Amino acid sequence: MIKLTLIFATISGMLSVGLGAFGAHVLKEKLEVSRLLLTYQTAVQYQFYHTLVLLAIGLLMTKYSSHWLSYSSYAMMIGIIVFSGSLYVLSLSGVKWLGAITPLGGLAFILGWGCLLMACLKIEF
Repeated sequence: MIKLTLIFATISGMLSVGLGAFGAHVLKEKLEVSRLLLTYQTAVQYQFYHTLVLLAIGLLMTKYSSHWLSYSSYAMMIGIIVFSGSLYVLSLSGVKWLGAITPLGGLAFILGWGCLLMACLKIEF
């Protein structure tokens, strides 16, 4: 689980930077500055923030064995895929029904933070 968490986080981090640069340089001229570009930027920001959290979880896993850390890791990965992924597709394609699944990714993020809280409460530092 540690290796999966760290691999996922590093790939997600690379994608966050790449997708952010793509948005700043390529999409800036193609997307409306208003809604679609802001949606895209939100996806990049949430992906990047949660990638950093995922790296921290992976590093905690190297020192502490906790099923709560594993649950948190999975929830963060699902959140990145569902939340940011749906916003990327929505902003690039304009397919509006994808907005309906975005909150599920947000719930996964909340669950991930809750599991991380449980891990911090249970681990003896």
